[in-house]
Amino acid sequence: MKLNDYLLVGVAATTVASCTPSKKEYASYELYPVRQGPLVEMEYTPAATKFTLWSPVADEVRLMLYEAGNGGHAYKTVPMKPGEEGTWTVGVDENLIGKFYTFNVKIDGKWLGDTPGINAKAVGVNGKRAAIIDMAATNPEGWAEDRRPPLASPADIILYELHHRDFSIDASSGIEHRGKFLALTETGTVNPDGLSTGIDHLKELGVTHVHLLPSYDYASVDETRLDENNYNWGYDPQNYNVPDGSYATNPYLPETRIREFKQMVQALHKAGIRVVMDVVYNHTYNAAESNFERTVPGYFYRRNPDGSYADASACGNETASERPMMRKFMVESVCWWINEYHVDGFRFDLMGIHDIETMNEIRRAASAIDPTIFIYGEGWSVSDPQLPLEARAVKENMRLMPGIAAFSDELRDGLRGPFNDDSQGAFLAGIPGAEESVKFGIVGGVAHPQVDNDSVNLSHAPWADEPVQLINYVSCHDDLCLVDRLNATMPGIGTETLVKLDKLAQTAVLTSQGIPFIYAGEEVLRDKKGVRNSYNSPDGVNAIDWTRKSSHGDLFAYYQGLIALRGHHPAFHIGDAGAVRAHLEFLPVTESNVIAYRLKAHAGGDDWEEIIVALNARPAPYRLTVPEGKYTVVCKDGLVQENGMGTLYGTEIFVPAQSAMILYK
Repeated sequence: MKLNDYLLVGVAATTVASCTPSKKEYASYELYPVRQGPLVEMEYTPAATKFTLWSPVADEVRLMLYEAGNGGHAYKTVPMKPGEEGTWTVGVDENLIGKFYTFNVKIDGKWLGDTPGINAKAVGVNGKRAAIIDMAATNPEGWAEDRRPPLASPADIILYELHHRDFSIDASSGIEHRGKFLALTETGTVNPDGLSTGIDHLKELGVTHVHLLPSYDYASVDETRLDENNYNWGYDPQNYNVPDGSYATNPYLPETRIREFKQMVQALHKAGIRVVMDVVYNHTYNAAESNFERTVPGYFYRRNPDGSYADASACGNETASERPMMRKFMVESVCWWINEYHVDGFRFDLMGIHDIETMNEIRRAASAIDPTIFIYGEGWSVSDPQLPLEARAVKENMRLMPGIAAFSDELRDGLRGPFNDDSQGAFLAGIPGAEESVKFGIVGGVAHPQVDNDSVNLSHAPWADEPVQLINYVSCHDDLCLVDRLNATMPGIGTETLVKLDKLAQTAVLTSQGIPFIYAGEEVLRDKKGVRNSYNSPDGVNAIDWTRKSSHGDLFAYYQGLIALRGHHPAFHIGDAGAVRAHLEFLPVTESNVIAYRLKAHAGGDDWEEIIVALNARPAPYRLTVPEGKYTVVCKDGLVQENGMGTLYGTEIFVPAQSAMILYK
């Protein structure tokens, strides 16, 4: 019988291998036993260590013990015993602290190969062997007192996406531990002109949440050859429940990566910033040699009718979240990062590959620990997964997933142009027709009587029940960053216009009712040399040049001012769909590429009675009719001054070309 033929067995049967206990075969994966209780695979005490592996179709399972995390051979091989619910267990009555282990599963006479298990919590270099450590010994000083920064409402969130290496690797960062977890623990770091970088820069900017690109143990960077400066985004999971060694100061010591990740979280919390992890449960680095496949062949992945791996991720495989043990694994993994590492939120890569029930279970489990944990993801997949549309965790089904948010590619493409054509612009480029798509994002993707959903680019119906279910952004790590996209769309644009349109784009994002998301470095006019998919490009492409904070200080000040304005005024983050419909009113305009709206009647309980936001992407000023009154201008000509920069009277204002204007009465 082939390793993946268990799905095809017509009836339950029992076979007996020589010198081994009986083994069940199952007519379908749905009939596999579900392990009750936590999916712990290693339980250490100084007196003894217990090992447990779920592998219901195994003939034999062996535990292999090693002195080191790589190299050499096992110094002891211990047969494991079958138990209830498809588990295999064994205890070793000695102090194994500092040792390493793997499991090896035998099916139909074939050993599948060493694996640290699906649920390793500590590993050696490159993650091939799990490590036996005392987790309590990895806690930094004061860890028990670490607390999440306050968060009154998800509507208050401002997300900032960064890659560890991008953020700190350039010498201009002034950071000692460049490209490491510890880079986000250093204070007092400055660029060559004395302007803050690192964690001080984040505090100065005012963001509430740092979204970290994948930080678990991923496969594509060789941790034994870090001097070669290999780069990857990390969307190739190997061990989901361990920090990656390439971001640690010593990847060979299992405790180091764990302790330094905790130190990073602790430092960000002390700075008033929450931590979001980018998680990639939808696929693995490979399938055939993965920890999943070497433990229970076939179970954790979906298959095409011809038996090949389904591939809605475009990475070679897709996982089967709807199967009970995969769902259980995902829920417990999220809870592990919350409880052990004090992580405050999760961004799900290609969330549309997962099923709705699994995402809702994750939401419930996170809320039981702390209801302020923020969960969001990409509400799509690369291609259709092997899952019915009505069961997928996609944008169209967000109403079935309360407490979970998704990215709005509607506003993104409405501002900069379609994802599949880098040369085609939209609102920012002065091309008519994208106004309704931008308005869709401004209202937070909820039903609004003044948004013509038939004219929205990617969704012809509102998909958010509440505005906090929608993430607004104009660029992220994936695809061209904002500067490169504007250059591709408008060749020869020039720096002055580039900065204007950057500011205009972020005004739309940061004054919207959806949750705003900023890609690290956009606030200092970052570019990536026009590389669209920089997942493994060198530092020369990906690294943030912190001298740009000096040369583009006005842009940073604009971002900083908008973030402060949003934070101080609840009208910009009302958080309730009914209140958005009642208080956000679009003003009539007579030309394309102009959007204006008012937040009226002390929206969200704001001190300001009425706020007007005008976005003008035209190459000429626009005369906008407004309700009569006395207005204080707080944003104009690329400047933000919350205490005011002038007073206007009457029923008309002139919005400068390619810029935004904000005023209140």
